[in-house]
This record gives sequence, C-alpha cells and structure tokens, in this order.
Amino acid sequence: MHENVKKMLLVRTARSKALDEILSYTYPRLHTGSCWYISFYAFDPARGEMRRKRIKINSVGTAAQKRRYATQVCNRLSTQLESGWNPWVEAEADNCYKLFEDALSHYRRHITKLLNDGVHRQTTHHCYMSFAGMLEKWNNRKTPIRYVYQFDRTFCVRFLDYVYLERKSSPSTRNNALAFLRSFSTFLVQHLYLKERPTAGLQNLRKAVIQKQRTGIAPEDMKRLHDWLQANNRPFLLVCYFLHYLLIRPREIAKLRLADISVAKQTVYIDASISKNKKSASVTIPVQILELMIDLGYFSAPSSFYIFSEGFRPGAEYCSERDYRDYWKNVVAPALHFPSEYKFYSLKDSGITAMLRAGLDALSVKEQARHSSLQITDAYTPREVKKANPALRDYRGDL
Repeated sequence: MHENVKKMLLVRTARSKALDEILSYTYPRLHTGSCWYISFYAFDPARGEMRRKRIKINSVGTAAQKRRYATQVCNRLSTQLESGWNPWVEAEADNCYKLFEDALSHYRRHITKLLNDGVHRQTTHHCYMSFAGMLEKWNNRKTPIRYVYQFDRTFCVRFLDYVYLERKSSPSTRNNALAFLRSFSTFLVQHLYLKERPTAGLQNLRKAVIQKQRTGIAPEDMKRLHDWLQANNRPFLLVCYFLHYLLIRPREIAKLRLADISVAKQTVYIDASISKNKKSASVTIPVQILELMIDLGYFSAPSSFYIFSEGFRPGAEYCSERDYRDYWKNVVAPALHFPSEYKFYSLKDSGITAMLRAGLDALSVKEQARHSSLQITDAYTPREVKKANPALRDYRGDL
C-alpha cells in the first residue's frame, strides 16, 4: 500500500512538471496593500518547476498612478510571455520598467564619476550633461515617456529631429546629440535597463556636408591679438603661444607641468596619459616662448606645478580647457571684435598654416603637430604655397 502511494505521488509530480512545461507561464496581475507589486509565474528549466517573479512598484506615485503603471507593465509582460520570453532563461532586468527620469539621473551620476576618475574629458562630460538636460526638458513637452522601455529607436529619431530641425542646429551639434544618445543607450544596456541599444543603425551626418565652424585667423588679426594680450593679459598670451607655436591641443595644455619642459633641449614632453592619440612625444619650444616664461617668472614655481593654473599662472590645480575657451569667447573675442568663426582652436589651425606658408617642410610641421600622416598636414597647406615637384618639371616619359 505504501509503495503504491509513493508511485502515485511520483506520477503526479511528473505530470505536474510536464504540465508546468506545457503552460510555461501565468499572466501577470497586480497585488495591492502595504506593498504594491506585480507577480506572475514562469517555468524555470534549471529548477524544473514554475517559479514566481515579482516586480515591486511602491515607488511609483499615487495609487492611481500605480494602477496605470501596473496596467502598462502587465500588458507588456503578457505580450512578451506570449511571444516566448522567459525571465529565467533571458535575464532581462526588471529595470526596464523603472521610471525614465530615475535612469537618466543614474546616468548623470555615472558620467560624473567617469569625469572625476579621469575617464571622461571635461568637454565630453559638459556635452553629455547638456544634452541630458535638453532631452529631459524636451521629453516633458506634449506626451512624455515615463518608463525606460519606452526609450526606443523612434524616440531617439524624434529627439535628433528636434535638435537638428526644430532647434535649427548645425550638423555637428546633431552628431554630438547622437553621440550622447549612444552613450546613454550603452549605459542602459550595461546597467541592465535594456537588452539592446536603441541607437543601433543610426548614422552621423556625413562629414562631407558639415561646414567647419572655425576658420584660420588672418595675419593682421593675429597681430592685433598679440598686441592686445601683451598689454592686457600676458599669461593668456603664453597659453595662445602653446596652441599656436607648439600645436598642443587645449586639453593637453591643461595637463602640462613645469617638469615637462626642458629649457636646455627647448622641448616640452607630452605624456601618453594626457595625449589625444595616447602616444608620448616631445615638441620644440621656440625661444620667444621660453623668454616669455622666464620674464613672467614661471620657472620660479615648483616643477610639480601645472604650467597654467588660476589666472593662467603655475599652480597646484590645473585650468580646464573650457577655461581657455571661455576667456577667449567672453573676453578676447569681444574686445577685438573677432567674428564668431574665430575660435580659440583657430590658433592651432593658423599656426600650422603659418608654418607651411613660412617655408617649413611638411614633415617638420607634421612632427610638431603630431599628425598621424602627412595627408592631414597637407590639408592645411594654403593653395598658393603648393608648388610643382622640381623632379617632374622636365620629365619626359615614353609616350
């Protein structure tokens, strides 16, 4: 008798497991009370049994908002379950049902940590934070999305259209907005909010149609710039020298220390840790720059100091590249009535062009600018400077 009962129980258990596998899930439903949550069962093949899944929604607003949210989540889960999705086979996180604004706040904290740890450049952080704020304000217009799973390809395309068409932004700004969306999408995937990046397949506007928003500074304006800075802010004149003559990028200038300069060799060393191309290199310092540094007393400071700190003088804390651009935009450009196309970075473009126009060979300029190829350097060569190849002037072939 005991053996028969045992056999019946085994048969019933086997039938139950088989039935569970056939059913595979139950539809989700809302539970209210002290703890509001959505629950459903799905077959867990690892355990061989139905297993309950719970999604807490206590953090969602009022009771009415909780009910509306639960309806949306239940409908979405039902559709997924009917299509074969299994929470125990595919580890899609509950995070996709969290509030979009909370995920955006999480992203902001994440990229701020990246900035503090030296992973992100300040310009990158400022750009992404700016677009995050723009996205948040835009989303709160008309019919906003509330939950992370609603952040999809359609939403991204609409936001890019808003940036480019409604705001009448440049192609570069639109591409920067896409870079932000890609960063945010990657974050959502890596932090288990989403399974796939909604930005996959979205393309930048081709570089061929993007107009350069800065231009070289005319020689007469360079002279006015020099004279004005000589009279009003010689430390910032030195900053401009580093960009124009040394062809060092603003971000790299910001991280240079006095110890990186060799007066005897007339060189400055750019370490791979601060270099854009992640390669260490040394560039030549013209004597007029060393003379200005000596005249300003820069070498009296400890060698461990950054070359440019507060007031663009040596100090323990470095000036950010944004400080250079802000001073140029808010002080220098207005004082000299420069056109908007004259950017701070234009000093580097003008420096390369001036060297080539002065007759320096392209290879020397390439090494000073640390270009990856001569083709890049050649793009800066003024048309009137380009000459015929002497070796080909009198060449006669077989034809």
